[in-house]
Amino acid sequence: MVLWQLFKTFFMMGFVSFGGGYAMIPLIETEVTKYGWMTAEKLTNMIAIAGMSPGPIATNSAILVGYSTAGVVGAIVAAIGILLPSIILVAIVATFFIKLHHIPVVQSMFYGLKPIVASLIMYAAISFARANNLISVHLSFQSISLLLVFGLSLLALIKFRWHPLYVILLSGIVGVALYS
Repeated sequence: MVLWQLFKTFFMMGFVSFGGGYAMIPLIETEVTKYGWMTAEKLTNMIAIAGMSPGPIATNSAILVGYSTAGVVGAIVAAIGILLPSIILVAIVATFFIKLHHIPVVQSMFYGLKPIVASLIMYAAISFARANNLISVHLSFQSISLLLVFGLSLLALIKFRWHPLYVILLSGIVGVALYS
């Protein structure tokens, strides 16, 4: 029963989610906590591992959730569930896209999807910050330093165009220095 639920859940996510893996995180969080497969805090940690692992974050997340829920078989079932819709949709879209991509309605539809992707990613970030008590009303050394690390990381990525790996490594070093 759990294996079927894993497959069905990740299969539906694969069909209805647009914008890449990070945009899928709010949906993954909702479904995983709804079924009680893991807490929001544990999922946040799993997403962090999935994000640092090679490969697409949605697939990595599905594999980690599946593994946590039902072992190796659960990981395989969840991976197939999340990948199968993409395979099906790519085959269908590739067949028709060449004929339809120049139609204004199709171009407008894709243009209209862009802002929702950004908002889903932002929602995931805020949701994870809340789940890990990183957003609070009280100003403390920890909350101020977290905001400072966030701001400086964003500045390094956008303004100075640092490679994300350097920003991650430097943020980790700062974390060890500040919170150990």
